[in-house]
Amino acid sequence: MSDNDTIPLHPSSQSDIDEIESLIYATPSATVLPARPPSPPRATIPISVPVSTSPTPPSPSPVPPSIPITVVPTAPVATASSTRVTIGSDGFGSPPNTLTEPVWDTVKRDLSRIVSNLKLVVFPNPNREDPGKALRDWDLWGPFFFIVFLGLTLSWSASVKKSEVFAVAFAVLAAGAVILTLNVLLLGGHIIFFQSLSLLGYCLFPLDIGALICMLKDNVILKIVVVGITLAWSSWAAYPFMSAAVNPRRKALALYPVFLMYISVGFLIIAID
Repeated sequence: MSDNDTIPLHPSSQSDIDEIESLIYATPSATVLPARPPSPPRATIPISVPVSTSPTPPSPSPVPPSIPITVVPTAPVATASSTRVTIGSDGFGSPPNTLTEPVWDTVKRDLSRIVSNLKLVVFPNPNREDPGKALRDWDLWGPFFFIVFLGLTLSWSASVKKSEVFAVAFAVLAAGAVILTLNVLLLGGHIIFFQSLSLLGYCLFPLDIGALICMLKDNVILKIVVVGITLAWSSWAAYPFMSAAVNPRRKALALYPVFLMYISVGFLIIAID
């Protein structure tokens, strides 16, 4: 077969080629629509920028004022193991050690207590009606001193048997205070035993003054007047404490022995020459 020979095509193939050529050279009759309509144009705002001839340096930004900060030191938190509670001597803590303090400090403290209790018992004060409040810090040094001083004053006033006079006066006063206290307690009185002894001893202070005056001035009329005044003073000092300690129905049973003892001491002051 030579190169100039041609092979006839099948009629169907020739029709297909013609259709392809017609599609290639054909003009498009339809346009493709966009997916969405285009957005309208946005309005623009004109901005005018002033043009300066000379450049100006930028102004420094303001510095905010500094706020002072105060640092407060915090106390260390004490744990339960390291916490130590200190209670004063007038509370429920251990009392101060008086064995190592100077003797003069002990004497001053005792004298201050005696003066304070003497003011509460013998002189007018708002706590006289309540023996518990009037003599909370009771003591026996003051009553002991007043009993001994009264015995010494009576013995100095006596012309003979001075030692016997002191012994009798001391025994009467000491035993009388104990018996009177037991009498109040047996009557159902609400008072401490030694507190009652302290009260009765402090009430002897006016009689001590009377005995001292009678020793200096040996005059019977003066003795009667002085003893009468001091006896009334002592009875007035003892009355509110003894009457408040017992039942009102038994008040006379508690006060009568007290007045009797003070009257006996008054007669001793007058009788001793």
